Amino acid sequence: MSTEFKAVPAQDLTERDRAINRVADAVHRMNEAIQRAVSSGISVELVRVSRYHDGAGSWGDQMIPLVREADAAKAP
Repeated sequence: MSTEFKAVPAQDLTERDRAINRVADAVHRMNEAIQRAVSSGISVELVRVSRYHDGAGSWGDQMIPLVREADAAKAP
């Protein structure tokens, strides 16, 4: 029996749904990167540095990572 892979047809998503998917995918990749960093002995804290507004009532937090070595995180 032969298994043949076929391309999945592109979904008809709205621009809004595509934007939500892009954010969800990016957050998923970020969470994986944080897990890898923590597993290698690094502490990671996300900090909001600004809030983006579109002028029509929508907004989003913009984040940066604060990264510390494990020893620095244990210091008093």
